[in-house]
Amino acid sequence: MSSLGIAITVAMACAGALIAYAGMKAQRPVLDAGEYLQQLDEEMGPTDEYERRLQEPFIMRVVHPLGQALGGVAKLTPKNYIENIHKKLLHGGLANSIRAEEFVVGQVALTGVLTVGALLYVVMASPSAKYALLILILLPLIGALLPSSWLTRKVNDRKLAIFKDLPDTLDLLAISVEAGMGFEGAIDVVCQHFNSPLADEFHRTLREMELGLPRRDAFQNLKRRTEVPELSNFVLAIMQADALGIPIGRVLRTQATEMRAKRRQWAREKAAKLPVKMLLPLTLFIFPAIMIVVLGPAARGFVTVLG
Repeated sequence: MSSLGIAITVAMACAGALIAYAGMKAQRPVLDAGEYLQQLDEEMGPTDEYERRLQEPFIMRVVHPLGQALGGVAKLTPKNYIENIHKKLLHGGLANSIRAEEFVVGQVALTGVLTVGALLYVVMASPSAKYALLILILLPLIGALLPSSWLTRKVNDRKLAIFKDLPDTLDLLAISVEAGMGFEGAIDVVCQHFNSPLADEFHRTLREMELGLPRRDAFQNLKRRTEVPELSNFVLAIMQADALGIPIGRVLRTQATEMRAKRRQWAREKAAKLPVKMLLPLTLFIFPAIMIVVLGPAARGFVTVLG
């Protein structure tokens, strides 16, 4: 086995041992029969908890015990960074799955594992000084930046999905309101007919209003959870219509038309940028291959004649 393979194996073994230790430390204490039956009467049974855990992604099942075992790491992290991670998790729809402190712990753990792997590789493989320095800098940097990059991509994808679904959602809201339904009933219709991040946010907003939260506060929470400019404009229009007594159906129809025009403009901008984005791969990969295929036989014959 090569030195690189040995280093990767040792690093993965260290990571597995750390995860196993965190899982054992986060285990619940053993209960006797009486306590177990009492627990069944008071809360959900362990079978339901087990099934709920299985429904979570694998990475979440790994990060949760790590966050409990290494919770002290989050206390040393600046509060501004924790708040920024929490805001990204909220915008990415992951706030109910993982806490900001657990995300930071996973980021630190990944950085530590890759750092250990880099050190083991440098010690066991003994590469050149430049290559060793590159490994020692690159792997910890990947461990520190990869989780943040993944989270940023999740946030951008979710915001884009909300922006794309907004015109169709507003059309259905406008049709439902013009048909005689109330605004809350129209939101319920949207939640039933759409399966998207925007429908999930509307469902949460509807639940907040059903629990007694004023419509203005519920929509302000919707605006804060998404921070999509087009959706924020829609929320502002709804609040103004509610305050001034303007018919909701007319506002929804106007907003749906405006959002559809914005989505059409966005699609045209994306299409206009494609030729510029295709220029680099066309120049570096496709054009040289065409030149070789076209001029290759002629160049060979020219060399033969001169030879």
